Amino acid sequence: MAKIKHVGPGLKTSGTIDGITYVTTRNGKTYARVTPVMPASAFKTPKALKRQSIFKMVQQHIRFHLGTIKQTISRKGNGSVSNRYFSLNYGAFQKALDALADRMVEGENITLSEIEAAIATYAADHPQDITIAAKNGYDIVHLTGAWPEMITLRTHSGSNTIVVIGSENVAPTTNPEVTE
Repeated sequence: MAKIKHVGPGLKTSGTIDGITYVTTRNGKTYARVTPVMPASAFKTPKALKRQSIFKMVQQHIRFHLGTIKQTISRKGNGSVSNRYFSLNYGAFQKALDALADRMVEGENITLSEIEAAIATYAADHPQDITIAAKNGYDIVHLTGAWPEMITLRTHSGSNTIVVIGSENVAPTTNPEVTE
């Protein structure tokens, strides 16, 4: 990857030209990347299909909890909050969703409730593996079973907390600076 330091392609350039993809980050920097060329057969192997199935299930899980995740996870670098949540937990999600991924590869439809149940079961057995809160200045919170209706973020120092309330029936809300 090369960082563009001149005006050649223009400011805020994006898109692909002759196998070079231009990307502009949030802070206005433009990068040029060579567009990778992979054969279609690389996406049809059993390992690739299983990886794609796990990715789809994790994306469903993230979309379902995105309102809460946006309030409990801090972004890192140029990535989004959902990308950070994904990277923090992907190893655990692979293990939690392994059996469901096999069923999905075989053509079975997997529901969101099955995905949530598999993640909750894994979290109950491995309470330190899935991070649901990693906000700058606050302690990390792990999932220890089913997704909680309320997440309390405690500051590293002091007694201020933020309580994030979210469930599938109610939009997440924040009650800032509640003291204990």
